[in-house]
Amino acid sequence: MRLILTLIFLAMIAFVLVATVAEMPTFGDPGNPTNNEVPQRYIEGAVEETGALNVISSIIMDYRAFDTLGEATVLFLAIIGALATLKAH
Repeated sequence: MRLILTLIFLAMIAFVLVATVAEMPTFGDPGNPTNNEVPQRYIEGAVEETGALNVISSIIMDYRAFDTLGEATVLFLAIIGALATLKAH
C-alpha cells in the first residue's frame, strides 16, 4: 500500500512539473516579459526606488534579496555538509 501511495504521489509531482514546463514561454522568445520588462524596470528605476548609488548593488540587495539569501544558504549548507563528511573519516 505504501508503494502505491508513493507512486501516486510521484506521478502527481511529475504531472505538475510537466504542466509547468509546458506553460513556460519559449527559450529566447523576444516577447517573454523577462527579456524586456524586468531588465528595463531594474535599469530605469533602480536608483530612485532603492536609494542605492550602484544599479548592480540595488538589484542584488533589494530586488533579489530573497534569491541572494537562498543562494547563500545553499552554499553555507553545502560547505557544512562537506565538512561534516570529511570530518567523519
